[in-house]
Amino acid sequence: MVEKSRAEWSTEDKKKKANLDNVAKDILYKTLDVNMFSNIKTCFTAKKIWEKLTQLCEGNDQTKENKLTVAIQKFDNAKMKPGEAMAEFDERFSNIICEHISLGKIYTNHEIALKVMRALPREWDVKTITMRESKDLRKLELYDLFSDLKSYEFELGI
Repeated sequence: MVEKSRAEWSTEDKKKKANLDNVAKDILYKTLDVNMFSNIKTCFTAKKIWEKLTQLCEGNDQTKENKLTVAIQKFDNAKMKPGEAMAEFDERFSNIICEHISLGKIYTNHEIALKVMRALPREWDVKTITMRESKDLRKLELYDLFSDLKSYEFELGI
């Protein structure tokens, strides 16, 4: 299918295009909160709205680089807090990983597993050593790792 140039558009084509733009704008409007809407209310086409939202949410290349730097620092500094339950640490750590993914930084299962194990307090050393020796960390998914750790936490009554 070959798309017509703008000069070749009929009145009907123009109406269809305008209607599609209105539908797209309506969808975007309905998904935005009041603060975000105020940032895009001067945009007249769905494409302009989308470009503005992308700029606001993702920023320019420098902003993306800064966000990634901060996210990497969070990853590097992640430690299980004293008194923190494994479920809480799982949620906090998973959020850090999701942030990395959204910024285009992907870690291997092995890197993630080692980081989680290093982030645990000394009381967990026996479990982490056992896991390193008995499991293939390259294939160990984050969900499975935390499931094992939660089971161990339950067994210990921590």
